[in-house]
Amino acid sequence: MPLYEKPHPGHEKHLCSKVAVGTTINDYNVLVRNPKFLCKHCGRAAAKAENLCDPIPL
Repeated sequence: MPLYEKPHPGHEKHLCSKVAVGTTINDYNVLVRNPKFLCKHCGRAAAKAENLCDPIPL
């Protein structure tokens, strides 16, 4: 099973999951400020790899 299939371990910490459940803009901003990783699956960027399904360094 590819890592990005849902559910997978830790998915509740990933940006795609947080957006789907209605994360506030302030909470989202904290996760994406000063991005260092990009998700190969959805293209989102985040400061920490743990907040993406399939992260690669920027």
